[in-house]
Amino acid sequence: MVIDLTHESKSIITELVYRHLREEDLTALEWGGRFKHFRRVYGNAYKRMKMGKAIHWVIELPGFGIIGQVFIQLECDRPELANGKNRAYFFSFRILPQYRGLGIGSKLLDIIEKDLRKRGIEYITCNVAKENFDAQRLYMRHGYQIIAHEPGIWSYEDENGKWQNIKESAWLMEKKLDPA
Repeated sequence: MVIDLTHESKSIITELVYRHLREEDLTALEWGGRFKHFRRVYGNAYKRMKMGKAIHWVIELPGFGIIGQVFIQLECDRPELANGKNRAYFFSFRILPQYRGLGIGSKLLDIIEKDLRKRGIEYITCNVAKENFDAQRLYMRHGYQIIAHEPGIWSYEDENGKWQNIKESAWLMEKKLDPA
């Protein structure tokens, strides 16, 4: 289902539900198979959330489904990114293409930053592909700054149990959050 946003964008925005990920949402994060290769990544991320090491938000359009997501690590193997105390790291910040440019991503950033402030987080970081200029502009409008080059080397186990190695040159971006 594709919605004509020129006529319905305002009503869509008011209908959106920003909430934490639930286990029954995991399949919907695959967006009709487009991201099924991340099935195990999503499952592991959900397990980390259940252990209190992560927070995951989704954006739901009632009657349609999940149109956006972001995963936030509170703790990870790189404490300079997420240390369980005052640093958090987000990834997989996605909005379905037909819903971009409506302010939905900005609202999601505001929601997660407010939530992280309440948790005592002072710094939030993310990696952004060097070619993803739209995401870079969004984050910069929200006060994020490029602080380093990241080689973007990472791996994941796909839906078939095969390890995939990725190299995606990125910028490390960071924002110091104002106190709650």
